[in-house]
Amino acid sequence: MDRNSNTYTFLYAAIMVIIVAAVLASVSMALKPAQKKNVAIEKKQNILASVNIESTAATAEAIYAEKIIGEYVVTVKGEQVEGDAFTTDLKKERAKDAADMLLPVFEVKTDDGLKYVLPLYGAGLWGPVWGYVSLSDDMNTIYGANFDHEGETPGLGAEISTTAFEAPFKGKKIFDESGKLVSILVAKVGQVAPEEHKVDAISGGTITSKGLEQMLQDDFTAYEEFLNKKK
Repeated sequence: MDRNSNTYTFLYAAIMVIIVAAVLASVSMALKPAQKKNVAIEKKQNILASVNIESTAATAEAIYAEKIIGEYVVTVKGEQVEGDAFTTDLKKERAKDAADMLLPVFEVKTDDGLKYVLPLYGAGLWGPVWGYVSLSDDMNTIYGANFDHEGETPGLGAEISTTAFEAPFKGKKIFDESGKLVSILVAKVGQVAPEEHKVDAISGGTITSKGLEQMLQDDFTAYEEFLNKKK
C-alpha cells in the first residue's frame, strides 16, 4: 500500500486510535479496584471526622474498624430494615419517594460516649453538597460535622468544607425545648435566631450556605422519626 495515500493515512490513524483506546481501557480496569478502595477510605475518614476523630489514608481503616460499632439503614418511619449503610447511595435514595428511602446510620464509640452519624446530601450553587453530622445520644445535640462539595467556588461556597465553618456546629441543637424539629439556621448577617440553633453563613457564599441549610432541614426531617424513637 502506498504510504502517501489517503487510505493508508486513514487506516494508520484508525489502528492507532483503537490501540490507544484499548490501552486506556485496560489501565482503567486495572486501576478501578484501587480507585474504589481510595473512595471507601476517604468516606471512612469523613465519617470519623464528623465525630472529631482524625485519621489518615493509612490509618482510617483500622480506626474505623475499632470505632464504628454499628451500621444499619432505617426508613422515614424510623424502622431498621435490611441494607448496607456504607454502600447506600444517598443521591439515588433522595430521588425516591419518601416511603421508599433508605437512610444510613453509623454508631460510633468515642471518648465522650456513643454518637450517631447521619449522612446528608443536597444541592449547592454549582452542584451537589453532602456531609456527615454526628449527634450525641440525646439525639439532639450536634457533636461534630463534616461537609464537602463537588464544585463550589473556591474561597466562597467551597468554605463549607473548612474547619472554620464546620466547628461552630458542635453543641448546636436540632430540636427546640418543645421537642419540635427546627434544624440549624445557616444565618446571614442580621438574621435572628436562638444561638443554639444557628451558625454563621459563609461570607459571599449565600446560595451555598442556604443550600446546606436546606439539606440539613430536609435530611433531619427524614430522620426525625428515628431520632424520636432513639431518645
